[in-house]
Amino acid sequence: MTTLTAPVLRQRLLVLYLSNCSLDSEIVAWARYDGASDREFDGAREADAPYASVLAAMRDGWRVLKFPEMHPATADTAYQTSVLPNEFVLEQIVEVTRA
Repeated sequence: MTTLTAPVLRQRLLVLYLSNCSLDSEIVAWARYDGASDREFDGAREADAPYASVLAAMRDGWRVLKFPEMHPATADTAYQTSVLPNEFVLEQIVEVTRA
């Protein structure tokens, strides 16, 4: 008799900051979080973004979880610094083998 076991699924997250809110615009910063691996993200070792755009990541199987919130610019905030705008959060669910 064969025992069936459910696959072990883990989540990978990819956070991409774009130059504007268009899905095909240039990536200016990123971070990875891999729940399927013990490896930590080290942005200093990654000189190039993992994809050219959010659209390219979507075509590679990543699913968009979060679009950036759009806030109108006002004259009094033109020269303020803050968090990077245009943040997209993507996910990928992968199957891992049990150790």
